[in-house]
Amino acid sequence: MRISKTLFVTLKEEPADAEVRSHALMVRAGFIQQIAAGIYVYGPLMWRVLKKVEQIVREEHDKAGCQELLMPALQPRELWEESGRWDRYVQEKILYHFEDGRGREVCLGPTHEEVITNFVKGKLTSYKQLPQTLYQIQTKFRDEMRPRFGLMRGREFVMKDAYSFDADAEGMAESYAVLRDVYRSIFTRCGLRFTPVEADPGAIGGSGSEEFMVDADTGEDAIAVCHATGYAANVEKAASRIPPPPAIPAEVPMHKEPTPDAKSCEDLRALFPDLPLERMLKTILYRAVWTDREQTVAVMCRGDRELNVVKLTNHLDALAVELADERLVKEATGADVGFAGPIGLKKDVLLLADSSVEGVQGFLCGGNETDTHYLDVWFGRDLEQPPTHDFGLVQAGDQTLDGEGTIEITRGIEVGHIFQLGTKYSEAMGCSFADENGKLQPFHMGCYGIGVSRTAAAAIEQGHDESGMIWPLPIAPFHAMIIQMRAGDEAQDALAQELHDQLHAAGVDVLWDDRKLGAGAKFKDADLVGIPLRVVVGRDAADRKVEWKPRVGGETEVISADDVLPRIRAALEEAGVQIG
Repeated sequence: MRISKTLFVTLKEEPADAEVRSHALMVRAGFIQQIAAGIYVYGPLMWRVLKKVEQIVREEHDKAGCQELLMPALQPRELWEESGRWDRYVQEKILYHFEDGRGREVCLGPTHEEVITNFVKGKLTSYKQLPQTLYQIQTKFRDEMRPRFGLMRGREFVMKDAYSFDADAEGMAESYAVLRDVYRSIFTRCGLRFTPVEADPGAIGGSGSEEFMVDADTGEDAIAVCHATGYAANVEKAASRIPPPPAIPAEVPMHKEPTPDAKSCEDLRALFPDLPLERMLKTILYRAVWTDREQTVAVMCRGDRELNVVKLTNHLDALAVELADERLVKEATGADVGFAGPIGLKKDVLLLADSSVEGVQGFLCGGNETDTHYLDVWFGRDLEQPPTHDFGLVQAGDQTLDGEGTIEITRGIEVGHIFQLGTKYSEAMGCSFADENGKLQPFHMGCYGIGVSRTAAAAIEQGHDESGMIWPLPIAPFHAMIIQMRAGDEAQDALAQELHDQLHAAGVDVLWDDRKLGAGAKFKDADLVGIPLRVVVGRDAADRKVEWKPRVGGETEVISADDVLPRIRAALEEAGVQIG
């Protein structure tokens, strides 16, 4: 393809609103254009990348026996009411929903569990038809309150979602294992470095959830890993062992201390320099919302630890949990913000504790009175320890639960998420089959998502330099780029045309820069768009000599034009790319 015949426009300046490199580079290279917050046009080069990712996704799913279909983006509220998810998605303000012209409420699908369950109802009727896995590649919609990071967190995005149906939990686990291997093959074929991690299922529900994270220092997700044990989990799911502080004698009775303006642990350390953070227990108040009620929830944890709202939301099985505002704090404690504690809370407040408080003795806590804290408080002596669960965020340096390793915190970009749903949707929506004895049983389902557009953006986050993008060969918009130094030169015109036609006939995706521009501008554009293999047709064209230079790695070589196709074939074969 000749650049002179394509829509190829690059920008010198980076967009002011770009927060990550992939966003900045895609805009500069003309790959995407924002028309509203979180909504983008995919330009011709970006569309080529997405189609290549889709093709890899499609081939690996088909190879595993999955069947492709297409479901509607527009979904009726009634299906979501059947599954019980409508209120949660509306409460979280991520669902686009509105009334149609007949006054019926509909939504734009962020996911399709309800639709697929409704689709197979009455079609899969016998255990003899199982297992089955269906998938689609389609645009999804999510009303992000703060769209950011370009294609990483948009309001409209391309996604592959698959759904497996099995007769029992064992069959579901087998289908899950098959799709896990499919995902490994997909991201390997895309040329990405990735890490599968344990994950929280979120609003999708179910158990046995894993995320596939592309390793990137700029990733928006934190990952807890232990290289010694192989443990890896998203921090929303990760758990660790937290040793208690050293024991102290229980000789001093609980007493109040004035703590003027000491609203944080740092303020309290200035007043009590000999008291470690491990023995300062903070009490954090939240507003929890369910379909039929709200409640103020107080959670105790150590001063050196942080709470994980996702874990708390899951434990409460709430629609949403958010920090309590100043009014709620005063109603629950009778004090200003910063002085909440477990002693003297209003009776309608649910008091819980994070597992970090286990074994803490003689601690400090809020006095539920402005400018006041309790000191030398003991569980069992001064108050009963509240129901205690793991609500905490893991931290670098924590021990793994088995005590065999130490946790590190790295960064990653989520590109895939797989779930074992169990019977959550099939039971709620009356979707069943007849077993060997003719008895109706609910399906055991799995759900498997890949962010196609996120995968493309993640590839750039993982592969770029100061000059531009560095695409993996399998998903690059073009495999090779011919840069003609002087368009209009007879020898260069002829050789560039010959190479272009030869590569195209061999099945190589090739882009030919035949513009009448200076060499500097052409090389800058070539670096920016990041096409992996580069052939420069210049002053040695009459001698059938060209320059060979990959986008990264290796020195520039002068080679015979006859060696170009063999070189490209070898590079594609090494990257696992098949051509005709």
